[in-house]
Amino acid sequence: MATHGLESLEHTVELTHVWINALDERLRWNRKPRTYRLLKAVLHALRDWLPHEEAADLAAQLPTLLRGAYYEQWQPAHTPVKHRKRADFLARVDAAFAADPLADTAEAVTAVFDVLSEKISLGEVEDVRRSLPEDVRNLWLAPSLTFGEIL
Repeated sequence: MATHGLESLEHTVELTHVWINALDERLRWNRKPRTYRLLKAVLHALRDWLPHEEAADLAAQLPTLLRGAYYEQWQPAHTPVKHRKRADFLARVDAAFAADPLADTAEAVTAVFDVLSEKISLGEVEDVRRSLPEDVRNLWLAPSLTFGEIL
């Protein structure tokens, strides 16, 4: 079977694995399906907390495969959500882990935000952070304060 012309599809699968691997390593889970579920849950919560234009700007920086997962089941008429508190954000992520709860949801969300800070442009990170309520923004270290910058 010829794969000519499918290079971009193969590339987005590869990029998605890079993102999942980076997050899995940061979490020290060694459970990539669970790591992907966390990434997707946090992306969905972000998407629903952001104004539409900012949600679309963030999506544009995701690998194509993750962009599809990001938009999965999106209902723009119901976003941004009205209750945009930290507890609501964390509860949204926790809902994806009802069968195997996260030990520390805030820490897991922060790990996703750290990976996003590494993978998307600094300007987009700043725009997304500015669009979030302060108590949610506090889960996302400013890019200049990420672990990689401290070393």
